[in-house]
Amino acid sequence: MKIKNLKYIIPVTMLVFASSCKKTLDINDNPNDPVTLEASRLLPNVERNLGDCFSVGGSGARYDGTVFVGGIGEVLEVYTHRITTREEPDQYGATGNEFYINNTWSNVYLEVVSNLEVIIAESTEKGNPRYAGIGKILKAYTFSLLVDIFGDVPYSEINQLKQGVYPKFDQGKDIYPQLFTLLDEGISEVRTHENDNVTIPALDDVIYKGDTTKWIKAANTIKLKLYNQLRKVQDVSAEVSTILNSGKIISSASEDFLVPCGPNGATDDRNTGYDDYKATQRSQHISPWFYEILKGYNPNINTGIEDPRIPYYIYNQLTPNETGGTIGFQTEYRDGAFVSIYFGSVGQDRDRNQQNNISVLGIYPVGGRYDDGSGATANTNSGTGAAPYRFITYADRLYIEAELIQAGVIAGDAKAKFQAAVEESFNQVDYIIKTYVNPTQTVPTLAGTNAVQNYVDDIMANFDAASATKKMEYIITQKWISSFGSSVDAYTDYRRTGFPILFDPKNPQMAPGGFVQPPIDGNPDLPGAQKPVPVLLSLPYPASLPWDEAELTANPNAPDQKTPGTFKVFWMP
Repeated sequence: MKIKNLKYIIPVTMLVFASSCKKTLDINDNPNDPVTLEASRLLPNVERNLGDCFSVGGSGARYDGTVFVGGIGEVLEVYTHRITTREEPDQYGATGNEFYINNTWSNVYLEVVSNLEVIIAESTEKGNPRYAGIGKILKAYTFSLLVDIFGDVPYSEINQLKQGVYPKFDQGKDIYPQLFTLLDEGISEVRTHENDNVTIPALDDVIYKGDTTKWIKAANTIKLKLYNQLRKVQDVSAEVSTILNSGKIISSASEDFLVPCGPNGATDDRNTGYDDYKATQRSQHISPWFYEILKGYNPNINTGIEDPRIPYYIYNQLTPNETGGTIGFQTEYRDGAFVSIYFGSVGQDRDRNQQNNISVLGIYPVGGRYDDGSGATANTNSGTGAAPYRFITYADRLYIEAELIQAGVIAGDAKAKFQAAVEESFNQVDYIIKTYVNPTQTVPTLAGTNAVQNYVDDIMANFDAASATKKMEYIITQKWISSFGSSVDAYTDYRRTGFPILFDPKNPQMAPGGFVQPPIDGNPDLPGAQKPVPVLLSLPYPASLPWDEAELTANPNAPDQKTPGTFKVFWMP
């Protein structure tokens, strides 16, 4: 029998003032009878915390003077092969003891869910239904992410701590239907009372500034996303058609469901992924698999088609032909200016210090620096860090529709919808940079350029010539490229569809004989072939993430730890 230990008690007054995710809390801490704050005081913290908890985490825990900052996106970006790292997520090694899992689990429940419950209850009691409606939409979205990542999670008993009840873990299949009910209630409350004389959210709503029309569209788009995720286990055609026919869904970049960040001010509220710019030991490497698909190097997808987003997505600290003392160490993977390490590497150069050589996340998605080819060393002033964390964008919505059409769930022109999604992905980069990032350098516009038009034309030509299965691969792969920096849905999409194809060290085509070859002449400091790199994979792909071990220890009603490779989320085929 597993022995449980009870955790210490943390007053809720510590929670409501927080602006980001904290460390070493667990959801079983009883807040007793807190002094509650007005919904207008709680809402901005809840919204920002929600973004931080699912974001890319940067180089370990960052303490901003008040709280620890870091999100589970640090793990999921590795699991979706857009980032590589030396830490536990490499080779799918997360066990539930990692900071990013512990931090996200405890703070989603304590910082987000507990305060959403206060917002909903207090706003309902005081006759402020708009706040209650927003609270229900956010609660439904939060739990949808928890189910999508972990499968089974505490839900039905989360409000019974004061009665001495430690929450059981509810099955994901039982939670999902209740989320649609919450979303419908939220829509009704923000819509029904649009003209009533009630307290109206404004600047305290950092997502939509109290715009109820946008909240309704966001809620319906969340529903569309969830129904799409259910399509392999139930018929969702009627529900999807109803949502799309309503027209009340996200229909432009200005309606994107996202949380703004930074720039740095009185408190450091920059995008958490920007932390690597100021870290003394950078830990986030752009995955060579992701990079090679962007470059058109992959022989099976987008071959020969270079993505114009590369200098927006990736900032290189070297120039393409740079040699000598600024490098100083053998690199594992280099392609001109680009430097990284492989997923699953056990090579001798994997752990070498590449602090001022590795390529880092760019102006998009974390508000870093646009790569203008200067090769300047990244530092805290290289960018603003003010890129928002994206929950669901207009581009995401278009990709979802293209998938639904291609899968035969609804009627329509899959190619036209797919092309619209790809084009919107480029518009999205421009919109985020101009609206939120406020860059300190001149950044060229993407949309409308010949490079973008040629890219779209080439992708569509490949789509035309593809089989039905390959068409789906193109759709999901482009969605994966577009959502860089926002990883929950990419993780979900892969487990649902098997796309995009991810790097597998055990695949003899990808790593023949257990070795993978960097670009032959990629390192001008060492002319000739770069060394083949040995790679290993000892664990299967995680069908869900392990639960927070601190929760399993503290909660006597928690299950034993799962085996991530076999514990499927209920919507998985």
